Amino acid sequence: MPQGKTFYDVLGVQKNASDQEIKKAFRKLAQKYHPDAGGDEAKFKEISEAYETLSDPKKRKEYDQMLMFGGIPGAGGGGYAYSGGAGAGGWSDIFSSIFNGDGAFGSDWASGFGGMGGAAGRAANRPRKGSDLSLSVDVSAEDAFRGVTHKVTYRIPSTGEQQTITVSVPAGAVDGGKLRYKRRGEYGVNGGERGDLVVTTNVAEHPLFKRKGADVTMELPISVYEAALGCSVEVPTPGGATVRLKVPAGTQSGKTFRFKEMGAPDVKHRGRTGALLVKIAVQVPTGLSGDEKAALEKLRESDQRDYRAEVNRYRAKV
Repeated sequence: MPQGKTFYDVLGVQKNASDQEIKKAFRKLAQKYHPDAGGDEAKFKEISEAYETLSDPKKRKEYDQMLMFGGIPGAGGGGYAYSGGAGAGGWSDIFSSIFNGDGAFGSDWASGFGGMGGAAGRAANRPRKGSDLSLSVDVSAEDAFRGVTHKVTYRIPSTGEQQTITVSVPAGAVDGGKLRYKRRGEYGVNGGERGDLVVTTNVAEHPLFKRKGADVTMELPISVYEAALGCSVEVPTPGGATVRLKVPAGTQSGKTFRFKEMGAPDVKHRGRTGALLVKIAVQVPTGLSGDEKAALEKLRESDQRDYRAEVNRYRAKV
């Protein structure tokens, strides 16, 4: 930073500027000087360091104290121009203490200025990766089966700029699944790389199909007559095709039939597809007519099967 120039000068604000004025000034300068926008990387680093201090109430207070006690390092304009006036490590260690949250004069101020070496300063000036940002996209059940793209716009907190990205939701996407886009998150500090953008997929429920990873389950209602006599039913699949299910005579409610590779694409194993699991749900008729009741009563009277044999055996033991 040029001699005699404070962080307030870097951002172009008064020393008594409000937090909002500081943020507004930084956003304006960041959009102008950010390297990704063709700006000056050194200038962007300078304004980032200034904002990092002045946007934090504690760091700003300690920075103001530093100015009051000793002016700007090397400024030579009314303050002290110490080469090592803040202790063994000099002004660079004061900056390091601020950036590391130890106070303007470090954690050892009260114990005789000891321990203020250059390691903290070097650590504070190391490139730091920006934080990850997150957002979510809503996806219909059908689009989750076949895959879809969405254009989404999000804001970078440090600069306020809007960025747009095309999110490719893969075929077989699941509710709560996460997509990571490298270096599309918050900007780094001191030349560090950007963080990532993490996109979570919110998949809507399907009225017929349920998901168990890549496997898809569905419930197939059949009548008591179809269950007793057997039947053949056309069953839809998540991919839009149909398969024929032959239900054997005497099929019980809860019986599950499995169709291999008729489920959803497996996002964890490229090229694989889950199974379609069809669970039978036998429906007992209601609202019977008089003729139907008579026919069923006749069938019941002629039926000699013991449907509760296990129950009756248990009762006999009690």
